[in-house]
Amino acid sequence: MDKNFLRFGAEVYTWFMNENGRTHAGKLGHMIEITAQAGFQGIEPIHFWMGDLKDPIKLKDKLDEQKIELAAIALSLNWKEPTSTEDEKREILETIKILQHFPGALLCIVQIPAGRHDLEVRRKQLLKHILDTAKIAADHGVESTFHPNSPPHSIARTREDYDFLLGGLDSKTCGWTPDVGHIINGGMDPLEMMKTYKQLINLVHYKDWDGQPDFVLMGKGKVDFISITDWLVTNNYKGWIICEDEGKEAYDNPDGVTLHDGAWIRENFKK
Repeated sequence: MDKNFLRFGAEVYTWFMNENGRTHAGKLGHMIEITAQAGFQGIEPIHFWMGDLKDPIKLKDKLDEQKIELAAIALSLNWKEPTSTEDEKREILETIKILQHFPGALLCIVQIPAGRHDLEVRRKQLLKHILDTAKIAADHGVESTFHPNSPPHSIARTREDYDFLLGGLDSKTCGWTPDVGHIINGGMDPLEMMKTYKQLINLVHYKDWDGQPDFVLMGKGKVDFISITDWLVTNNYKGWIICEDEGKEAYDNPDGVTLHDGAWIRENFKK
């Protein structure tokens, strides 16, 4: 089964893990260089952690220098209030304006987890934020995707959460990013969920998991990447697959982990 048409990239959260971003702040250019050395084709930065490369001209120059594409930008916001705060509105528009310089790059919508209290009310509130943000992006010509996550304090973690949030998306403006590591960490089967919500998938995140307690280096855990990738190929998936490795090795050696992941992808999917 030919997999050479698949596009793989790296997520910068692998570097963000050390000291909550403080250690590698302002080093997106270096991350782009390592992403290229790893053999990836694209990268997904985090919107508030782009340093001087939040300037789209500088970002494009660096990406072109390294022959790397901008796959998406992760828009990670708290959304604790029923409507976006003025700061959140500003961050949404700033990120969309960057993406307008990179046709085809996605706005990847993520809520920063803050607890499962008042669950039903807050899930409805989150869905409204996703729909409103995706509508704003669409009005500016930018496609969106929603990325659930799985910490114990996330409200986008369980099958019930997924069914409510994914079931409420407007597919005309917002797709879904199945992060296979987060899905299995939330007690679900990644491939089953991807089949269930196939029509929404417009970005995919790969991370490995072994349940001890959660994420591990790519290829060292229990996620069945081979079956998942075969299914994507069979279904003619044309979007990005972004490696977001959260194995413990990434804390001290994110460069090495990214290089490892690139080699693992080539060995398994680019022969």
